[in-house]
Amino acid sequence: MCTTLFLAFLVLTIVVALALLYGSLRWQSATNEMHAELEAARIPSAVKMYSPSELDTLPAPVQKYFRAVLREGQPLVSAVSVLHIGMFNMSETGDQWKPFRSTQRIITRRPGFDWEARIEMVPGLSVRVHDAYIAGEGILHASLFGLVPLVNLRGTPEVARGELMRFFAEAAWYPTALLPSQGVQWEAIDAVSAKATLEDGGIALTMVFRFDEKGLIESVRAEARGRTVGGAVVPTPWEGRWRDYAIRDGMLIPLEGEVAWILPDGPKPYWRGRIENIAYEWAE
Repeated sequence: MCTTLFLAFLVLTIVVALALLYGSLRWQSATNEMHAELEAARIPSAVKMYSPSELDTLPAPVQKYFRAVLREGQPLVSAVSVLHIGMFNMSETGDQWKPFRSTQRIITRRPGFDWEARIEMVPGLSVRVHDAYIAGEGILHASLFGLVPLVNLRGTPEVARGELMRFFAEAAWYPTALLPSQGVQWEAIDAVSAKATLEDGGIALTMVFRFDEKGLIESVRAEARGRTVGGAVVPTPWEGRWRDYAIRDGMLIPLEGEVAWILPDGPKPYWRGRIENIAYEWAE
């Protein structure tokens, strides 16, 4: 009996190990394909470096921002690779914060990214996530062990618009992507905020950037981003907040951030993260 139980346990262990290996390999293959699609959608920039002359017509707080975070002659960012650590709230209504580690690949033109994360539900049990915007398509795919699908949203205008908003809000990590030469249009609001508009394909969106006393981006807000509630997508105010700025490759960028839905009873944060490593590629 003991021998039979041992053999059954051994067989089960081998089957589980092979299934996990298969799930990991399949997930990595999907990641590689998405990154290849990102690369295929790249558009070369005619402008290679930043010149303060392109700030002349911008609102005062936007000019102050670029002068604070960029130096004259700064090469324009063409791609970024980021390693994050942080906490992710898995609950739609409460607080169920779980640790995550993630890598993110970003292409600035054509705008695109893939955030590939592993969220640890309990020790040994993780959810893997792709949150992406590739060639005009938004993608949100979550899977247990890379095997069991949990969420699979893609191909709709709402998802694409929401993911492009994320790209835009996170441009504080790659600030040259916010320059007028990269297609961003700025409009004054007041002494500490401005509207910025970005277009990609058939999507045009406007977000409000708010700056702190040093001229750095403090928050980025959209009045209506698609929030998934009970399987339905509900337009909801959304905001990213940035802090702990430091010099990386000549640019001043935030190392920490928090993202939240702005609900009637107050902000509901769901992502809190910190950059562990960031590597840039430059326009050539």
